[in-house]
Amino acid sequence: MDFNQIFRDRTKIFSVLIIKSLSPLPSSDALSIIRKQIIRSATSVAANYRAVSRARSDKERFAKMCIVVEEIDETQLWLEIIEELEYLELEKLLALKSECEELVKVMTTYKFKLSQSLQ
Repeated sequence: MDFNQIFRDRTKIFSVLIIKSLSPLPSSDALSIIRKQIIRSATSVAANYRAVSRARSDKERFAKMCIVVEEIDETQLWLEIIEELEYLELEKLLALKSECEELVKVMTTYKFKLSQSLQ
């Protein structure tokens, strides 16, 4: 099983789910800002994870992984805000939050392992 391919796919699917979940919502100033921010951070996770798997060195891989962890953490924050503002159906939101939490855990662990290999 190819870990890199699994998480390249999962981060891309997660980005698509975020976009599909938020795009149909009616527009307002607040929601437009939140939608733009969460779509930016979620798609950045996918894009930067792809860069991790193509890094030319361990240092570059670690630097990109740091970005992935920051962006998935930011995505988690936006999901929490969306929950508090009750913008999404609870069932849909819980599925997004669950996948986001799993990605946070995996990416944080991977970042830690990469940092250990640099020492």
